[in-house]
Amino acid sequence: MADLLLEINGGKAVAAQPGQKPIDFLPAGFEVGAQGILASVLDGDIWDLHRPLPRGGKLKFVTFEHPEGKFVYWHSAAHLMAHAIKELWPESQLAIGPPIADGFYYDIDSPHVFSQEDFPAIEDKMREIAKRNLPLVRKDLVEQDARALFNGLHESYKIELINDLNEDLTVYEQGNFVDLCRGPHVDRTSRIKHFKILSVAGAYWRGDEKNKMLQRLYATAYPTKEQLDEHLHRIEEAAKRDHRKLGKQLDLFSFHNESPGAVFFHPRGQIIWDEITRYWRNKHFAAGYREVRTPFVMNEELWRKSGHYEHYRENMYFTEVDEQSYALKPMNCPGHCLVYGTHQVSYRDLPLKLCELGTVHRYEKSGVLHGLFRVRVFTQDDAHIYVMPEQIEDEVSKVVSFIFEMYRDFGFAEFRVELSTRPESRVGSDEVWDQAEAALANALNALGIEYKLNPGDGAFYGPKIDFHIKDAIGRTWQCGTVQCDFSMPARFELEYVGGDGGRHTPVMIHRALLGSMERFIGILIEHYAGDLPLWLSPEQIRILPVSDKTIEYAQQITNELLAQGIRATLDDRNEKLGFKIRDGELNKIPYMAVIGPKEAEAQQLALRRRKEGDIGALSVSATTEKLLTEIRNRTTH
Repeated sequence: MADLLLEINGGKAVAAQPGQKPIDFLPAGFEVGAQGILASVLDGDIWDLHRPLPRGGKLKFVTFEHPEGKFVYWHSAAHLMAHAIKELWPESQLAIGPPIADGFYYDIDSPHVFSQEDFPAIEDKMREIAKRNLPLVRKDLVEQDARALFNGLHESYKIELINDLNEDLTVYEQGNFVDLCRGPHVDRTSRIKHFKILSVAGAYWRGDEKNKMLQRLYATAYPTKEQLDEHLHRIEEAAKRDHRKLGKQLDLFSFHNESPGAVFFHPRGQIIWDEITRYWRNKHFAAGYREVRTPFVMNEELWRKSGHYEHYRENMYFTEVDEQSYALKPMNCPGHCLVYGTHQVSYRDLPLKLCELGTVHRYEKSGVLHGLFRVRVFTQDDAHIYVMPEQIEDEVSKVVSFIFEMYRDFGFAEFRVELSTRPESRVGSDEVWDQAEAALANALNALGIEYKLNPGDGAFYGPKIDFHIKDAIGRTWQCGTVQCDFSMPARFELEYVGGDGGRHTPVMIHRALLGSMERFIGILIEHYAGDLPLWLSPEQIRILPVSDKTIEYAQQITNELLAQGIRATLDDRNEKLGFKIRDGELNKIPYMAVIGPKEAEAQQLALRRRKEGDIGALSVSATTEKLLTEIRNRTTH
C-alpha cells in the first residue's frame, strides 16, 4: 500500500504508513498534556492523537488555546463528569453531554434530584477518576453490538440515539465507564485538571416539551487553576452585570405574562431607545439611506413568494382575516422589495438604500426566552441595498466600514468576523451562490480583515458576514450581519434599466448593524454594568440642594440645564445629602451637582462624577459646556 503524505503543522510533507497515528508524528519539543498538545486536526477534522490516520493531508497539533483544543478538552470533561455521576448514582441514565461555549453540560435522567449541595461530591469523584489516569479508548461497533451494549447498561436514551443514527457507531471507554460518542477526546483522564460544576437546570429531552424533563448539569474545566479562577471571576462579574437585574434596579423595562417574550420599556428605558434611534437615523441619512416603514401583517402569498413560508414558517405567526391567511412579518426584506417595485429604477439610481427600524415577530419556545437577548418581538435596524452585480464588493466594503464605525461610537473596540457559506436548504443556483460568496470574501480581503469561514451556515437566500463584538469582560456577541442575495429580487421580479437600455435584475444586500435593538440595549447595559455613557444615560445630572434654603437656586440650575437639552432632575426630597449621593450612585447617575449656601451665593455648583467623586466648584455655563462636550463626543468611560 502506498505511503500517506502528511504536511505537519504547515511544514514539509512526510511519508506515513497506513495505521500510523498522529502521536507518531508529534514534532520534537511538543508534549502531550493539559497545558500541551490535546488533539490533532486532519484537513479540518479533529482527530484523536491515538486514532489511526485514514489518509494523508494537512495535519496540525492543537492545544487548549485552539478552538479545536477547547472542544476536545470540554468534551472529555463532560465524560469525566458523567463517569463520576454514574459511580455516585448508578441508577442515573445518561442523555447527551456536549461541549458548549466556555464549558460543557450533561443531561441526566436520575431519581436523585441534583442540587448545589451535590457539586462538591461530584467534583471530588471527578478528581479521583482523573487521578486514575485512565486511557480514553475509542471503539467502532456495528449497530447490533451497540444496541446490546447499552441495553445491558439500561441506557434507554443511548438506545434512542442509536435508532436515529444512520452511520457507523463509536463508543469511548475509560475504565468501567462507556459512552456512545463520536469523539474526539484527550488520551487520558489525567489531562483534565481543574473543573467546576456551575449550575443545574431542567431541560426537555431533545428540546421537545412533549418529552421528559431531564436534569442538565453545567460545568467548565481548564488546564490551570489560574485559568479556571479567571473564568469563575468572569461568571461572577457577568452576574453583577445581568441586564435583567439592572433593568429592574434602574427602572428601564419589564416583562409581563400578558405578552410573553415582548419588552415593556419604561420612560427611562425609552430614553436609551430614543437616543440610539436618533443616532442611527443621523448616521444613515448621512450615508445616503432612505428610511421606510412597512406593515406588520402581510398575506401568506407574499411569504410564499419570498421563500420564508417554505424555509421559515415554523418561526412565524399566522392569522386569518376575511378567509385569507396572513402572517406577522418575521423579516422586513419582502416589504422593502414591494417598495422598490413601485417605481421604475435606472442604473443611475443604484445603489438604492432602503432602511427601517422594523418591528418583527418570531416564535421562540418559552424555555429559551431570556430577557432582552431572546424575545419574540423585536426591532431590527434593518436595511436593504439594491445594486448592480459589479457594485456588490464596493457596497459591502462600505457597510463593513459603517459597522465598525458604529461599534466604536458605542465603545466597542474588539471584533471578530465570520463568513458563512451556502447551507443545504437554500434557494438559488450554485452559480449565483459562487458569485455571492466570492463577492463577500473579496470585500473582506480588500479591507484586510481576518475572518473565520463557517461552511454551510449561510442564510437560505445567500451567504453572510457576521460581526461579533467583545464586551468589557471578554464575552463576544454576534450583532451585525451582511448578506448577499441574488434570489429574492428575482422572485419579486424587480428590475432596473441598465446603461444598455435593457431590463436587468438587481442584487439585494441585506444588512443589520446593531441587530436587534432590544438585544443591543441589553448588551450595552452589561458591557457598561449599567454605567452608560453620558449621551445614553436616561438621567444625565441630578441636582442636590443641601437644604430648603437652596431649592430655589437648584430649580433655576435644573431649568437652565434642561433648556440646553441636558437631562437634568432635581432631588428636593427632605433627606440628608449623604443619602441623596448614595441614591444617585446606586441609580448610576453620571453627574451630581451639590447646591449649598456657598454655591448659591457664588452662583456655582459643586460637581461630582460617579465613581470619581468631587470635581470642584463650577459655574452653570462651565458645567453645561463640559456635559455637552462629553455628549457630543459620545465619550465612554
